[in-house]
Amino acid sequence: MSLAKINALIGRGEKVAMLTCYDATFAKLSEAAGVDMLLVGDSLGMVLQGAENTLNVSMQDMEYHTKSVKAGTKDCGIMADMPAGSYEHNKETALLNAKKLISSGADIVKIEGGGEMVNTAQYLIEHGIPVCAHLGFTPQSVNQLGGYRIQGKTEETAHQILQDATAMDQVGVHFVLLEMVPAILAKTITESINTPTIGIGAGADCDGQVLVIQDLLGIYTGPASKKPEEFKSPRFAKNFLAESSLRNSSIQSSVQAYVKAVKDKAFPGAEHCY
Repeated sequence: MSLAKINALIGRGEKVAMLTCYDATFAKLSEAAGVDMLLVGDSLGMVLQGAENTLNVSMQDMEYHTKSVKAGTKDCGIMADMPAGSYEHNKETALLNAKKLISSGADIVKIEGGGEMVNTAQYLIEHGIPVCAHLGFTPQSVNQLGGYRIQGKTEETAHQILQDATAMDQVGVHFVLLEMVPAILAKTITESINTPTIGIGAGADCDGQVLVIQDLLGIYTGPASKKPEEFKSPRFAKNFLAESSLRNSSIQSSVQAYVKAVKDKAFPGAEHCY
């Protein structure tokens, strides 16, 4: 029902406001603030565990945090990341792990990458698992990509991302999440496929936006091994708490401001795009 509600929302031209979430407290707060969908992201490896990337997040981590988020919400859709190593090598293993996340409370699972992952997505869908395809910058491939870099800047790489999005659309994924790609590419993809797109660092023309809640509040300062002053917030992030601090803002009102900005198409602005 949660995914059906979101489909209806998109059908009437309303933007989807999504936040990452890892526990029941923030799930309850986010739902009360009007968030449509919560992403239990493997980004927890960075923002909760203090690691430099997402690569060591386990299935047990994802199950635990998905259950925690589910406990705090009644109506929000819940998307859960398939962590690195849980789906890439074997379709049957991917299905087994996807079922674990659905049993933990997820409505939909997210996998990273195109290419061979199209076949994995199709296999999961054929076995009743809703899937979100994550394209562009894919954090689980950070080492292969040479770090946290914008993807799709060249004609060749942009064409490949568009091809992957089209292939994922054709096998029936429920969403395509686009991360750190030029806004013009995200616009082209959104207009070219039937599947709704969710953007993070992908411009304002996607059907929805997602932001890490720690970025929304300005409280993430990088991995535990580095000094806070060494951290530079990504261009696509916006500190809604700091922006509204002069109005005696609370965490909940900051999340409400984010939801309103997404719905009003005021976020992301040009300064948050590539």
